Amino acid sequence: MSDPPPVVQGNGQDPSAPLVKANARAERIERGDIANYARRHKLQGRTSGTGIYWQLLRDVPGDTVRPAERVQVNYRVELLDGTICYASEPGHPESFVVDQDDVESGLHEGIQHLSPGDSAVLILPSYRAYGLIGDLNKVPMRSSLVYHIGLVSIHHGP
Repeated sequence: MSDPPPVVQGNGQDPSAPLVKANARAERIERGDIANYARRHKLQGRTSGTGIYWQLLRDVPGDTVRPAERVQVNYRVELLDGTICYASEPGHPESFVVDQDDVESGLHEGIQHLSPGDSAVLILPSYRAYGLIGDLNKVPMRSSLVYHIGLVSIHHGP
């Protein structure tokens, strides 16, 4: 069975074209905002192919995190303007299973650059965080998130 023909307006234009163009513009602006944040904070990290920015602040030798491992982390989540949205309680790291639990997709990716004892800054573009509508609580719509994160431990297996 073949794909249906594309929907076109009376003028022969794809009706989604303006939305695609607007989204591409918004993504360019967000990349610029992230680059400006990194420059202002004198970060010299790397950006993944999916747009996740990371810089290790403390690099401890060891195996990095892999999918399906449970990790314990200390973290603080901020907006690019410095507004703190969420943070783990001091002395009480939180845990999640990489590539399985319900946390931002960018966090699943970014944590895999760390080994136990490492600390890093991860910057998640909105499309790898809470997307178009935010989290309907503390994260506004289309917000990039800055994670100040420390990997406490990795637990292998279930």
